[in-house]
Amino acid sequence: MSDPVKEYIQNIKQEWQIPVCERIYQEVHQAIPNVEEKLQYGKPHFRKDGKYVAVLSSAKGWVTVTIFNATALEAPEGFFEADGPPERKTVKILKEQTVDYELLGKLLKQAAATL
Repeated sequence: MSDPVKEYIQNIKQEWQIPVCERIYQEVHQAIPNVEEKLQYGKPHFRKDGKYVAVLSSAKGWVTVTIFNATALEAPEGFFEADGPPERKTVKILKEQTVDYELLGKLLKQAAATL
């Protein structure tokens, strides 16, 4: 984990969000070998071959991960937020919500495969 991304995760105010962000971080790295990470606009961004694949962020009551290059991704009803452009799909995780990290990893891998 790069120092800026590590600091971002360690400095999250809502304690429950830290393990969620750590797990998402792990899924990104497992799904996308040699992924590049960078803190940009105050949030961890993940790139493959210089192109954005995902961004992770925490807010007061949730964690979000946005997957880029996501037009062809399919997930169960309600997995992604309903609004937003088709090339970007966002997963919003609330406190005590069960998260299908395996599915998230597969979707990240699919999005990165076309870059």
